[in-house]
Amino acid sequence: MKFTLGLDELDVLVKHLPKDGIILLVGDLASGKTTLTKHIVSHHKIDQNVTSPTFSIMQTYIGENFTIYHYDIYQNGLDGMIKNGLIENLFQDGLHIVEWGDERLERLLKKYELPYTKIIITQTDDARTYEVESA
Repeated sequence: MKFTLGLDELDVLVKHLPKDGIILLVGDLASGKTTLTKHIVSHHKIDQNVTSPTFSIMQTYIGENFTIYHYDIYQNGLDGMIKNGLIENLFQDGLHIVEWGDERLERLLKKYELPYTKIIITQTDDARTYEVESA
């Protein structure tokens, strides 16, 4: 699926995304990965401040009977996730959103037969394009 949307239209995209499992967000700096995560958290009626977990690597947003795990692996990549024991989290129930998911992480997910959705974000002047791929 491919969506070209303004920031005020992200709910259109969020309605098509899985409610649990793993979502990889791929895009350049400032392409809107954390902004999309904010919309996903809000869509699930979780009232928490969503920030990029660049330095903490992972944030957890807890709703009523539902948890969203938000990872940012820009600083340390897959090696940082492994070193910090965060790969095991991906097996837990909930929604796992990984900013800066890369090919190495995709290969690992396939190895462990963990299905995921990848969203490639491309920024244009007044909108963003979101390419959604399921694996």
